[in-house]
Amino acid sequence: MTEPARSPSGPVLTDEPYPRRWLALAVIAVTVLMIVLDATIVNIALPAVAADLQITPATQQWIVTAYTLTFGGFLLLGGRIADFWGRKRTYLVGAVGFALASALGGVATNEAMLFAARALQGTFGALLGPASLALITVLFTDPAERAKAFGVYGAIAGGGSAVGLLLGGVLTEYASWEWCFWVNVPVAVVAVVAALRIVPESKATGETTYDVPGAVLVTLGLASLVYGFTQVAEQAQSDPTGNAWGDPAALAFIVVGLVLVAAFTVVELKVRNPLLPMRLVLDRNRGGAYLTSTFVGAGLIGAFFFLSLYFQLVKGYTPITAGLASLPTTLGVLVAAGSASALVPKIGPKPLMVAGGLFAAAGLFLMSFLTPDTAFVTLVLPGELLLGLGLGLTFVPLSNLALVGIDPRDAGAASAVLQAVQQIGASIGTALLSTISVTAITAAASDDPTTGPAGPGLQAMTEGYTTALFWGSVLLLLGALTSLVMIKATKEDLPAEGAVAHAG
Repeated sequence: MTEPARSPSGPVLTDEPYPRRWLALAVIAVTVLMIVLDATIVNIALPAVAADLQITPATQQWIVTAYTLTFGGFLLLGGRIADFWGRKRTYLVGAVGFALASALGGVATNEAMLFAARALQGTFGALLGPASLALITVLFTDPAERAKAFGVYGAIAGGGSAVGLLLGGVLTEYASWEWCFWVNVPVAVVAVVAALRIVPESKATGETTYDVPGAVLVTLGLASLVYGFTQVAEQAQSDPTGNAWGDPAALAFIVVGLVLVAAFTVVELKVRNPLLPMRLVLDRNRGGAYLTSTFVGAGLIGAFFFLSLYFQLVKGYTPITAGLASLPTTLGVLVAAGSASALVPKIGPKPLMVAGGLFAAAGLFLMSFLTPDTAFVTLVLPGELLLGLGLGLTFVPLSNLALVGIDPRDAGAASAVLQAVQQIGASIGTALLSTISVTAITAAASDDPTTGPAGPGLQAMTEGYTTALFWGSVLLLLGALTSLVMIKATKEDLPAEGAVAHAG
């Protein structure tokens, strides 16, 4: 077996299959898991963080928003930096920066320091995420092996959030909320040390000048969109009786974001070396995968966010118990991701993506019938298993289809688009489902005899959460329909021609 070329910074990918690619995947998977876990770990710790640092409800949302703004805004730029500067180099910088930002969050003494740490986490995450996926893309060129590699990614993407709920509950209850940040440091250290020796370098060849106007437009545009939708959700929570979608400031940010993204599209069609080559999104199969991913990201927020609220506020579960109650979803993802990785090369991506979307939608729909007295095994357990099976069947072929056959120059950009549309979908889903949930709670509170001065009763809260779960299932169903209509690729379309990585 051919040994990879080496440079002072470690191995460099060549046209030959990289012999240590599976070991490299294990290293990359660690940091991908770190990014996925971080969101739900911090969500579980929000009450403890807010109480300790005296963060008011009005500004508490910035613990989440500061991360999503920078992560979503810098993703496309991060993907292009990975392509041109070197995917391994970008991965290492992203991992080190993410660890330092996490350490800063753990020692935060006030809200400003914490918000700054979260913003830095998002910035370095926007480097680490696309670089990780791009490395997987260029490491695995055989269709069967690539399906297995994306099976690992799909299991992490779909099940990591539920594991984060459990880990966040354990750390918050038995250690302190600071450890929800500090836990990233040793993980990143191990990954960086291993990556230096194991993960190979690769980068795009040819002209590598950066599209500065495009970078500015898309970064500001995506950040404005994410912020606008987040403000809608915040407005719905602070004024349940008002019209959250009528908030002028939030609408202004959304409109400005759309205008900037439209201007970015015009620029990308004209510049010589675009930040986002339009061929990536105009391809029918890849565009369908991206649109499906948007719906999945929007609907998925309903699963973990509102189920977590139901478990803790309605059922009275502790953070650890709430995390344990979310694990059936992870089990379903692991089972389905393993099966999907074996089935993609045999039957193609479309049947799995459609079936996965229907399973996931059915899981959320089933849980939309929850009541305050529903036993866990009656609806929650089968609903979570269906959700997990659906997510596992969806993520593996979706990632494969969105990234297969990519020109070597575009691996980072294509990876960034996949993550960007998921981020935008999650932001839209948060705003939409939060608004729907709060409206339903307000409407149900007047008929709930347990509602009092302390707030809505259990029945009203359950009504709000289950209404959001129902509309989350609709979003997942739209994702399945998108796959059915737009995806035309068959198993014969998946193989990549030859190696797709070149020496840096």
